[in-house]
Amino acid sequence: MTVSLPTLPASMRAMVLERPGTALVLQERPLPELRDDGQVLLRVRACGVCRTDLHLVDGELPDPLLPVIPGHQIVGEVVATGAGVNRFQLGARVGVPWLGSTDGSCRFCLRGQENLCPEARFTGYTLDGGYAEYALADARYCFPLPAAAEDLALAPLLCAGLIGYRTWRLAGGARPQRLGIYGFGAAAHIITQVAVHHGQQVYAFTREGDREAQDFARRLGAVWAGSSNTAPPEVLDAAMVFAPAGELMVTALEHVDRGGTVVSGGIHMSDIPSFPYHLLWQERTLTSVANLTREDGEEFLALAAAIPVSTEVTTYALEDANQALADLRQGNFTGAAVLLV
Repeated sequence: MTVSLPTLPASMRAMVLERPGTALVLQERPLPELRDDGQVLLRVRACGVCRTDLHLVDGELPDPLLPVIPGHQIVGEVVATGAGVNRFQLGARVGVPWLGSTDGSCRFCLRGQENLCPEARFTGYTLDGGYAEYALADARYCFPLPAAAEDLALAPLLCAGLIGYRTWRLAGGARPQRLGIYGFGAAAHIITQVAVHHGQQVYAFTREGDREAQDFARRLGAVWAGSSNTAPPEVLDAAMVFAPAGELMVTALEHVDRGGTVVSGGIHMSDIPSFPYHLLWQERTLTSVANLTREDGEEFLALAAAIPVSTEVTTYALEDANQALADLRQGNFTGAAVLLV
């Protein structure tokens, strides 16, 4: 048994990846049907465009659902619920992140590391996502969203914000005084505001000559901004790498102090080149982030509302998703891109 709003359409528009290495195709698809009692059907109001979507389209992520609807930063309105859903009422606005489901019973889930669950499924990758007018989601993995914020401002928080937050926590959270951020895109512009809120000094590294991104970083509170191939004026206590360039992990390691940590915040990165042991010596740490947990989401969304975090957004229509991805690839905007559906 399901509960639903009346007058739902029989079909929807969706941007679909039919095979890696090709452009998304606008298709008319049947409206998704609830498959179990724990699901919700959402009318998509906005969906963020993430660099992970580029990795999916480029074939850099293994074994995707094909054909698949990308998109994992979904702001949606609940229009139908399975009989077992009591978290959300019809008409509620919810957020859907990258982590779509887990088995809940493996050793990783049982010790609070559901982000490492080997049976996890991911929105817009192994599950259809939000580049569409409607989407299905497991209600247990959705987040309630604050009523006051706009859809387009919330969408980037659901991946760029969440992954940025987990990366920041693994880099030491508020403890490091001097924090380097390599790759100043969607995640960086959000987590910079968190770091500045906690009194940290942010050193922002961008593509060579990207003065627009450097100026943007300074406006958000960075004490210094420059090219990734430039040494910062101070030694760093920790660094986060959001650009998918493995060589930047070594570059960051060269600039962190003894005991410092360098964290990769990406799901895909080019190979990390070999480097001399002395860069790692003196208890420096090189590590990565994998996915997120629901606890991350609850903590971060509460913190983002309290600060409050603002997002710089460039908007696109659903049918312009390929242009949004192209602009993301070329670095044609600062902040984040969002499809308004």
